[in-house]
Amino acid sequence: MFSSEPIINGNQSLCTKFTFVAFSSLEELQLVLFIVFLIIYLCTIGGNLIIISLILITPALHTPVYFFLVNLSFLEACYITSVVPQTLVHLLVETKTISVGGCATQMYIFAILGLTECCLLAAMAYDRFVAICYPLHYTLFMGPHVCLKLAAASWFTGVVVESAQITLIITLPFCGTGKIQHFFCDIMPVLKLACVDTSQIETVIFAVSMLFIMSPCFLILCSYMRILPAILRIPSAAGRHKAFSTCSSHILVVSLFY
Repeated sequence: MFSSEPIINGNQSLCTKFTFVAFSSLEELQLVLFIVFLIIYLCTIGGNLIIISLILITPALHTPVYFFLVNLSFLEACYITSVVPQTLVHLLVETKTISVGGCATQMYIFAILGLTECCLLAAMAYDRFVAICYPLHYTLFMGPHVCLKLAAASWFTGVVVESAQITLIITLPFCGTGKIQHFFCDIMPVLKLACVDTSQIETVIFAVSMLFIMSPCFLILCSYMRILPAILRIPSAAGRHKAFSTCSSHILVVSLFY
């Protein structure tokens, strides 16, 4: 059982809001950071919307790999929106606070989308594995129903696992100054503000992270351990280049994410 008795010393009281202090020492740079983050945010949102629109209006792109890419682009747009707009506001105001409820909402969205992305990247690796190692059976193994099931399983895993984990954290009592050493409500900085012993919860979080974040990573590695030899066995250089080019963007995304 997890300890639930608050450890409140002296005149400490339970927090009703948190304060971000990540940019507090960079007052003179906050306007510059606002402009930089705003440009990056607009480019990211715009780029993902363009990708989604092009795939939806181009029948030739209605294939499994682009189906997963639409999911990934939508997820990325939501993922960055869960953090950056609030950060932009805080770069313009002196008091950088958020309510406990607002912090909980941000944690739910950010964590769910993060784990869902891990699972989607694994699904995309499986798609590339089938396309290159079993090209004659590709339409059978990666039919529309299979793609829908893989995408649904990715979203279901992200929602169920992270909802349980974040609920465990956000129901803790928080006290003290309420200062978060970050620019958004990430799990570990928030957990440090709890008035209870969180060692057991940290162990659970570590175990969940190892299981549900590293497992997709392991599946991706296993897929490419089969994909790379298959590419190298292709007799023509043009064939090898074409096969590798279908994987290069996925490899880049996986590398950046992890």
